[in-house]
Amino acid sequence: MRERTLNYLTGAVTIMIDLHTHTVFSDGELIPSELVRRAEVLGYRAIGITDHVDFTNVEQVISSVSRVKDLQDVVNMKILPGVELTHVPPEKMEKLATLARRLGAEIVVVHGETTVEPVRPGTNRAAVEIGVDILAHPGFLTPEEAELARENQVCLELTARAGHNITNGHVARIARETGARLVVDTDAHSPNDLIDLKRGVEIAAGAGLSLEAARRIFSDHPIMKL
Repeated sequence: MRERTLNYLTGAVTIMIDLHTHTVFSDGELIPSELVRRAEVLGYRAIGITDHVDFTNVEQVISSVSRVKDLQDVVNMKILPGVELTHVPPEKMEKLATLARRLGAEIVVVHGETTVEPVRPGTNRAAVEIGVDILAHPGFLTPEEAELARENQVCLELTARAGHNITNGHVARIARETGARLVVDTDAHSPNDLIDLKRGVEIAAGAGLSLEAARRIFSDHPIMKL
């Protein structure tokens, strides 16, 4: 029964992609190699390791996490060392994003205006204006912010993480109305936060997308163009 349900939810989709995870280099529980191994067992084809950074730790985090690329030739997945710019004042975000990319970050996520943390107003707007890769858990983002995300090719996140996921339905609706691209990420901090493909499709469908659109998030993921 579970296999039939999985086939129904995933259809032709064969890839699991998660570009927002954390390790011991910020507030996660796993070292990068264990995170990669657990993702491999769950069938991941790409993973982004995006620990929390600000100006105080960005060099250390990128230098350390980037070494996990040594595993690339022995696992069947893309490994993308990156960062999540977290509680960075909007006025300083472009400077830090530029620095992170110069230091080797392959993916830049911004910790968006979730409703469960005191994120500075203007964070969503700054993230989509400077064209980061993913705006994570953006809370009650506005249609104008979503339109800018579309224009600047910023992906809006539907998150599996409890608390942050309260506004998934709102994010999905605004993305549909504006044509902004959606991704599903776990924001994993512990082993049990990682999900399989079935759960990923369920999260997208639970946010109000059709099953076809939920599957398409994974089958047409921008990472597959790299």
